[in-house]
Amino acid sequence: MSKEILVIDDNSDIRVLISSILRDVGFTVREAANFDQAINEIDKRLPNVAVIDVKLDKSDNDGIQLLTHLKKIDNDVPVIMISGHANVQMAVDSLKLGAFEFIQKPFSSERLLNFVKRAIENLDLKKEKHILESKLFHSYDMVGESQEIKKIKNLIDKLSSAESRIFISGPAGSGKELVARQIHKKSLRSDKPFVVVNGALLDPAKYEYELFGSENPDETINYGFFEKAENGTLLIDEVSEIPLETQAKILRVIIDQKFKRVNGSKEIKVNVRIISTSSKDIREEVNKGNFREDLYHRLNVVPIFLPALKDRAEDIPLLLDYFSKKISELNGISETKLTADLDVFYKYEWPGNVRELRNLVERISILSINEKKIDINELVHDALSQRDVPNTSNPYNMALSYPLKEAREKFEKDYLTSQLKKHKGNISKTAEFIGMERSALHRKLKTLGIKTVN
Repeated sequence: MSKEILVIDDNSDIRVLISSILRDVGFTVREAANFDQAINEIDKRLPNVAVIDVKLDKSDNDGIQLLTHLKKIDNDVPVIMISGHANVQMAVDSLKLGAFEFIQKPFSSERLLNFVKRAIENLDLKKEKHILESKLFHSYDMVGESQEIKKIKNLIDKLSSAESRIFISGPAGSGKELVARQIHKKSLRSDKPFVVVNGALLDPAKYEYELFGSENPDETINYGFFEKAENGTLLIDEVSEIPLETQAKILRVIIDQKFKRVNGSKEIKVNVRIISTSSKDIREEVNKGNFREDLYHRLNVVPIFLPALKDRAEDIPLLLDYFSKKISELNGISETKLTADLDVFYKYEWPGNVRELRNLVERISILSINEKKIDINELVHDALSQRDVPNTSNPYNMALSYPLKEAREKFEKDYLTSQLKKHKGNISKTAEFIGMERSALHRKLKTLGIKTVN
């Protein structure tokens, strides 16, 4: 398939000339004569390379605005800026904003083709890099022969031809995202985007901006996760962390299959399969009033529960062998055997589940590189003994045994309970002492499930 170039220039003679040069060597070319046409063409489909005149309609800004617009949508798209009235500052500004190259008119066809070919080579290298990174971080398989894992594997196969929304629950590190990726990989949408949004990591003030995108006063568009996942799969990780107001808007998208961008008036149709996950008991969150029951039922069409690693300990030898081989392959190092003494692996609780096991294998594999006399079992025992029984007398040590989100919640709960006791349950005094609005403290106490302390 030939690469597609978008040529944007208000001078029809120059636009036709550039397009002819590119078509003669086999490129597919689309054209735009002004800012609005360019926006429409970009919104239809992103080109492989864009050639943009700086001064569209004699404006100093239109070309620069288009450059900025493209870079916001996809920073990898190479943009070649052209101008017949160029100066050094204009070139510098364009390059700072992300332009691949700046060419002054008039220019030879050889010069133009050289820059376009280099831009495409650069784009291909970036794509190869993304593919490699994807293989490194997301190429793990579902490993295990326990009954629980066999059931999940079977369910994944059954879901390959379905479009049902899926809700995956289980403790942190149990492999929820992996299951979601496996479902997408085997689905009819496998060649379309797989987009992940983590509800626990989003800025609370920007949930809607991130999910639905926004329209700016300068008429540029910031595309949200829903649009980025068009025709593909959107994984809403830790969906229970999303505020109630935003939950209502997600529900509306599911029902209507359309939404409006923030500050936008146009309704955007969307075709996205939603998979959601939560480490929390979502039914409990519904009962607490923290999660909408109607949204829960919409998301929970097909439920999948992932057990903790300690509850499928029989899979540990298989996981050890698999991760050893995988880490050896990805890092180009000798494979480290970790199956000599399994008793210590069975006794350990694995609070971080499969993720913790994988990290341990990677740590041991790296530490044992070029070490002929190293005792693998000793490394394993040392690593696990440091984690096995947290020192409960030290809150800091205790926190280290939890994933970040859980550790933060536990600290907040312990801290606020302690402060309430200190102030004899007086909300106003507690709020004043900790530097928090009284209403905000009430909400936080409700979220953490803290009852009034007397």
